[in-house]
Amino acid sequence: MRHDDPLRVVLALLVLVATAALLWWAGVAAGVVALVLAGGCGLFWLGRGAHAPPSLPANAAPAVADPADALIAAITEPILIIADERVTNANAAALALLGAHIVGEHARLAIRHPEAADRLTAPLAALPGAPVSLVGIGTREARWEMQVGALDDGRRLVHLSDRTGSHAAERMRVDFVANASHELRTPLAAILGFVETLADDKAGADPPTRRRFLKVMDDEARRMGRLVDDLMSLSRIEADKFRAPESPVDLARLVEEVRATLAASHGNRGRDLTVVIAEAPPPVVGDVGQLSQLLHNLVGNAMKYGKPGTPVTIALAPGPDGMVRLTVADEGEGIAAEHLPRLTERFYRVDSGRSRALGGTGLGLAIVKHIVERHRGRLDIASMPGAGTTVTVLLPALSSNCHENITQGA
Repeated sequence: MRHDDPLRVVLALLVLVATAALLWWAGVAAGVVALVLAGGCGLFWLGRGAHAPPSLPANAAPAVADPADALIAAITEPILIIADERVTNANAAALALLGAHIVGEHARLAIRHPEAADRLTAPLAALPGAPVSLVGIGTREARWEMQVGALDDGRRLVHLSDRTGSHAAERMRVDFVANASHELRTPLAAILGFVETLADDKAGADPPTRRRFLKVMDDEARRMGRLVDDLMSLSRIEADKFRAPESPVDLARLVEEVRATLAASHGNRGRDLTVVIAEAPPPVVGDVGQLSQLLHNLVGNAMKYGKPGTPVTIALAPGPDGMVRLTVADEGEGIAAEHLPRLTERFYRVDSGRSRALGGTGLGLAIVKHIVERHRGRLDIASMPGAGTTVTVLLPALSSNCHENITQGA
């Protein structure tokens, strides 16, 4: 109820009392008419007053919108406006990053970073043009660039740009070049060392020594060749990652071809390969060359790191949501949980010495991951120390309509 509602009730009662007096003085008929008229006016008066909008105080001024709010609201990156060292305006991105409480706060409290403090409070005439790099704003790993400029009215415009992605990409590039250089330099140094040794008349003239050195040189040269092949393959897969494959691939047939190839080239270990196909799975949409490479890498790893004489199982079955499930399982030593998230990183090895001794390049699972991503599939690696490792790949199945269209187009 508004503050003037009791006054209206009192006035309405006075009208009714006056009507009753008129009824007594003039007679019943005239009094009834007067009572109806007075009651209607009183109810109208009360109703109008109850629904009337509240009046503004006499000295109240209408709120004036700051045009800067509309200007910075259209910008997707965090923007702040600072006047007298306090935040006066912030767009939605800035509020989401720094908190809704920053408007009205001192600039040093709004952006709590030592590198930002001096730039936010320095004299406008002394503002440098280069941006400031900020680490840890929002999240610990986040990296931002802060640019501060002066507006015509003396306020400061603060612009924050997210550089987390570009920094991660640059770090990956530097790590990749360093790792690739190291992987190539090691066998190259061995080859050059043995060449110098064989060039010596005494060492080169001894047939057993020469054969042993030549064998090491051949192994190291082949290792370099495998590494270069994997690097080129990874580069081609990454170049095609935005172009989805369109050909139907009979994965069951491809699994059997890869099994036969590896069984023939790995001696006794090839006899441990087992293929389990629960039911005839539908074909998948894929690149047959890349899927063959995926199978060779996964099965090859299982044969290398599984215990000799234990089975390596390749299973194929329909998966969930119109996918085909491919699993490769071994009964090796297994992998500790802390290593699993990094297994698909380039050149990451759980045991570097063992991997190199077995001929690994450190790129096999990285290639698998990129092939799965290009095929719009999913990759999962499960392992426990002493219980072996199981790699699961889900690939989109080819629908019957799509299969008919591709067949007719061919």
